[in-house]
Amino acid sequence: MEGFARLVELVARLRSPAPEGCPWDRAQTHASLKGMLLEEAYEAIAAIESGDPEALKDELGDLLLHIVFQAQIAREAGEFTIEDVIASLNEKLVRRHPHVFGGERVESPQEVRAQWEKIKRAEGRRPLDPHLPALVAAWKAQDYLADLGQDQEKVQMQGDELRSFLGPGDPEEGIGALLFRVVALARELGVEPEAALRRFTEKVLDAHASR
Repeated sequence: MEGFARLVELVARLRSPAPEGCPWDRAQTHASLKGMLLEEAYEAIAAIESGDPEALKDELGDLLLHIVFQAQIAREAGEFTIEDVIASLNEKLVRRHPHVFGGERVESPQEVRAQWEKIKRAEGRRPLDPHLPALVAAWKAQDYLADLGQDQEKVQMQGDELRSFLGPGDPEEGIGALLFRVVALARELGVEPEAALRRFTEKVLDAHASR
């Protein structure tokens, strides 16, 4: 794609030595861009939630810039290139969709998810990225366990017990109020809630992995 090739050239030019390049762009590293990459991801999510296609187009462009920028830094260090990134992604998409590119057959999105997780486990991948925010990680862990059909009855019973605390109003507001109170209790006990939830989620996953 001509436009993509042009973007790669522009980023390489920004990173080029003085006087051709930009001092700020040249000074960046993988680590220095982490916060901005996360910020751009959140802004893309906000654009999706706004329903504004023009805003989403702009934010996806910012995300793409970060991907190309990180790949350019890696190329300069002799680690990998943007072509390597794309080749690896292409291979992964084919490998994780045997029902499309192979002879496997699935009938529902749920079967696709279960197959995806099975393939990831065969690759030796952890079911969760340890750097995810704890609430997101807990949500994904429960999705993962549901795909395996594990402990859902127990989780459902615990959820039924908690519903009594929500009241008759908006369930989203009730969940927010419940989480807020949990954070208040954590503060009172001197427990950092993000770390506590992350550790408990990892404990649950480790227990299932050892079965």
